[in-house]
Amino acid sequence: MKLTLRVWRQRAADADGTMSTYEVDGVSPDMSFLEMLDTLNEDLILRGEDPVAFDHDCREGICGACSLVINGDAHGPERTTTCQLHMRSFRDGDTIDVEPWRASAFPVIKDLVVDRSAFDRIIQAGGYITAPTGAAPEAHATPVPKPDADLAFEHAECIGCGACVAACPNGAAMLFTSAKINHLNVLPQGAPERETRVLDMVEQMDAEGFGGCTLAGECATACPKGIPLVSITGMNKEWLRATRKAGKR
Repeated sequence: MKLTLRVWRQRAADADGTMSTYEVDGVSPDMSFLEMLDTLNEDLILRGEDPVAFDHDCREGICGACSLVINGDAHGPERTTTCQLHMRSFRDGDTIDVEPWRASAFPVIKDLVVDRSAFDRIIQAGGYITAPTGAAPEAHATPVPKPDADLAFEHAECIGCGACVAACPNGAAMLFTSAKINHLNVLPQGAPERETRVLDMVEQMDAEGFGGCTLAGECATACPKGIPLVSITGMNKEWLRATRKAGKR
C-alpha cells in the first residue's frame, strides 16, 4: 500500500503547528497504525529529518497512551485503540490526517504528544480508597451483589486514553470521571469515601478546564472500552446525593 499522510507537526508547546504531508510506501495491511508511523519515522531519520513524536507504551490496547485523532475520529475508524488499529482499515492510495487530541485541558507537548496529566490530578483528587484494610481479605469475606460487581468491572475497564474528551464537541471529561467514580462508589470498600470522592473529583475536573457536558453522546461512541453513556447519569446522581448530604451537615 502507498499512502499520503497529513501529520500535525509542532516542535514545542509554545510553537505554532502545521500539517505536513508525507508519502509512505510499502505499507502492509497487517501493520498496526503505529507500525506504519514507525516506518514513516525510519524514512525521516534516514533523510536526516526530525521523526514524528507520538506517544505509546504497551501497544496491546491496555494503557491508552497511543491516542491519536485519525481522519477526524478519536483512535480512527474502528472502535479500538490506535495501537490495535490495522492498516487493512484503509485502502491503497488513501490520504490520512493524523492529529493530536484537541482539548484545552490536553496541551500539545510536541507533534502528536499531548499532556494528559489533568486525568492524573482528577484521580489524585479521589479515585482511590484510603481506608486501611490490612492484609488481603479472603475472596468471599465481603459479599458484593453481582449487579454491583458487574457495574464496577464495566467501569474499571476505562484506560484513561482521553478519547471521550477528544470526541466531545465541548471537550468534556465527564465519561472518564464518571467511570472512575462509579467503579469505586458501587463497591463496599468505596462506601466510606463515597460522598467526598464524587465532590472532590468533579471539583478537580472543573478546575482542569474541561468543557461542560451536554450529553451529545460522542464520548461513549468513541470509547474503545465501551464505557456506557449512562455512566454520566450515575455520576450526576452520586453528585446530587453527596451535595444534599453535605448541605444537611
